[in-house]
Amino acid sequence: MKRNAISLLIIFLSACAYGQPLATSFQNATESKGISIDSLDKVYKSALHADTAQAAFNGREQEFIKGYTSLLKDLAGFLKANNFMWEKTIRCFNRIYLNKNGKIDYFLFHFMEGEITPAKQARFEKLLGSFIENYQFPLTSTVHFAQCSPVKYSD
Repeated sequence: MKRNAISLLIIFLSACAYGQPLATSFQNATESKGISIDSLDKVYKSALHADTAQAAFNGREQEFIKGYTSLLKDLAGFLKANNFMWEKTIRCFNRIYLNKNGKIDYFLFHFMEGEITPAKQARFEKLLGSFIENYQFPLTSTVHFAQCSPVKYSD
């Protein structure tokens, strides 16, 4: 049984390293794609953590916060350049999983109920997918890492 779990983990890590990055909602990831958030959270270490021994960026917190802020600003610029308009402030929750080289493997999101139309969410997801294909996070780590946060998107 343990050997099977290790084999599955190796397959999973290989898929992350060589597969296409995925931008989708938490709901779609779990229901349609069969992705377990708990499994991802076991592979990707928290970038920042209250217990600094568990943080991928222990001692580099301010540098990481600057990089994460840059990622969100770069995404906003990409959306604007592609004529995506929010039209109002939209609340969202993001969980972003990055490999140790700073490439995004998974960018999962959840919009607050009623905040966004299904058509707008589909367009956002498509543009987000294009964005993460080529995006390079400004920092690297010795381990795969993840960051989550509430976000307010606006024009």
